[in-house]
Amino acid sequence: MTTTLDANRVCLNCGCAFGMPRPNYCPDCGQESNPRPPTLGEFAQQFGGSIMAAEGALWRTLVLLFTRPGELTREYLAGRRRYVLPLRLYLTVSLVALLAMNLSGAMKVEHAPGPPVVSDDVNLDLDFGRWRLGMRRGVFFCDNLADWICARLQRRLDLDPKNVRREFEDASQRFVSHWGSAMFALVPLFALWVKLAWLNRRMRYTEHLVFALHLHAFWFAALLLVQIVPGALAAVPILWMPVYALLATRRVYGGRWWVLIGRNLAVALVYGVSMLLALGVVTLWTLVG
Repeated sequence: MTTTLDANRVCLNCGCAFGMPRPNYCPDCGQESNPRPPTLGEFAQQFGGSIMAAEGALWRTLVLLFTRPGELTREYLAGRRRYVLPLRLYLTVSLVALLAMNLSGAMKVEHAPGPPVVSDDVNLDLDFGRWRLGMRRGVFFCDNLADWICARLQRRLDLDPKNVRREFEDASQRFVSHWGSAMFALVPLFALWVKLAWLNRRMRYTEHLVFALHLHAFWFAALLLVQIVPGALAAVPILWMPVYALLATRRVYGGRWWVLIGRNLAVALVYGVSMLLALGVVTLWTLVG
């Protein structure tokens, strides 16, 4: 058992023995020789430093992301690492955006005038092609889905009116969480579609993945702005998203404008189908999970 006297003579981190007089820092590992519990001011300094500095790159990364579409990708592929790494940037921006969406959904439910009224006259009909489910005059129906899925869905929909508000709030939060996971899986798929569209560029798949991460980071940032910007101005970030993608592909891949537009439309089509399929799975997962 280490005594207080022993602790004053050795480093608590690596066990290196101190000479006399005791140094302020361990000569072996560099830790303070007399560590103490952190103060609240030190915690604030650490938090502020991580946000403001972010390895000295966060703010200039965001500025470049917003002002010059595609330039972050070009910088990274050129070997310049002065900015936040693509995956870290995507995870940071997407996490903040998803948290904002969760808070926004919770506030809408919280400020609703009251729980939805459930009666025998309420009809709910969700149509997913072959799959249909809902409530018709108080009777639950579920077509072309597995029995265990229908049973779980019936427990979700067949609620006492007092519990409907909580179920709506929980479902909103579950959907945002599941959608975040789905998008993380869709980014590599988007990179595959881009690689096929620009196959003549003979670029590695991982290079297209860098572009996909940067582009999706901007898209999540645009969704974050939608939660912040009031009124009709919220439509501006949404309308800018496809324009930004076009400009970003122009800067990264080059080519004539009419070819560039055609390739962007092709990627948008197949990726849109992929997102619709993912949306159906996430919606079902939210109802069943």
